[in-house]
Amino acid sequence: MKKDYYEVLGISKNASSSEIKKAYRKKAIQYHPDKNPGDKEAEAQFKLAAEAYEVLSDPQKKSQYDQFGHAAFEGGQGFGGSMNMEDIFSQFGDIFGSAFGGSFSGGFGGRTSRSRGSDMRIRVKLSLEEISNGVEKKIKVPRKVQAPGVNYGTCSACNGSGQVMKITNTILGRMQTSSTCDVCSGSGKSIINKPMGSDQHGMIKKEETVSIKIPSGVEEGMQLKVEGKGNEAPADGISGDLLVLIEEIDHPIFVRENNHLHFDLYISFSEAALGISKEVNLLNGKVRIKLESGIQSGKTLRLRGKGLPSLNGYGTGDLLVHINVWTPKTLNKDQKVFFENMMDDDNFQPDPQSSDKSFFQKVKDMFN
Repeated sequence: MKKDYYEVLGISKNASSSEIKKAYRKKAIQYHPDKNPGDKEAEAQFKLAAEAYEVLSDPQKKSQYDQFGHAAFEGGQGFGGSMNMEDIFSQFGDIFGSAFGGSFSGGFGGRTSRSRGSDMRIRVKLSLEEISNGVEKKIKVPRKVQAPGVNYGTCSACNGSGQVMKITNTILGRMQTSSTCDVCSGSGKSIINKPMGSDQHGMIKKEETVSIKIPSGVEEGMQLKVEGKGNEAPADGISGDLLVLIEEIDHPIFVRENNHLHFDLYISFSEAALGISKEVNLLNGKVRIKLESGIQSGKTLRLRGKGLPSLNGYGTGDLLVHINVWTPKTLNKDQKVFFENMMDDDNFQPDPQSSDKSFFQKVKDMFN
């Protein structure tokens, strides 16, 4: 079981963004590889803290995590996952870099920053059956990738350092400052051979089939992430991510309410009066239910555990079967005579009991 991200950083769920950042910086400094050379456990804690900060510092990711926990980012291989050292120093190095003089040892000292490819967004439509069972989708995605034959060399503007130094004269004397190189965007590399058809960075568009494992129980509007399947970055940078927005296809007979499903079952006057055993469709299979004699239109039967599974693994929703007694629109002569004879029969007169809730009471109960 993965450790709770709030517990990893030692903060409460109500922590502000500044408190989250402060807590991460404290953990990052505590487990930084410069302070713990060769310590695998410290390295693991360092990565875990960065992973927790990546989620909790992003309002959208934090909202998903608060609602669904780790399951929001664990739809199979490629979703979520622990970060590597290069990613951490590239994305969050500014948070704790000053504590180590702005450089990193243990194999990371003096490295230039790595550029990152842009994220891509796609929409994936799912049926309720696919949502119920989980599904693997193979989607063709037009990604930006490095063109075959492209070559990069040392950036002449910064001599491969990724930084340019600037000396200015002030009233306090000469001051030296450094900034990211505008030519190579801090990568320390510039293009020296640009294949035909590629853009100024040596990139081309290429369609690639990406396998996306979608867990059961996802919901409309939820966004999943496939790491490293967005656009590539030039000069051996870090690829962006593929963001997958979930869309639900309306089902012909079921209506979804969170993890519960609603189904309208129509029965005849005769079936309602005499009682009957009816077969009801499920998303996966069928089930037979018994309707007692005298069942009223509007009654709801709850079939527990026959709805949709919860994304976080906490149980399964219910199937709510709503009974509707169908009134014939046309009658033959004999049928008409029968119902005319029953007009004044006491057994056919409405006699609602206290347990038979009105429509308005049902609506009230629904909103409560």
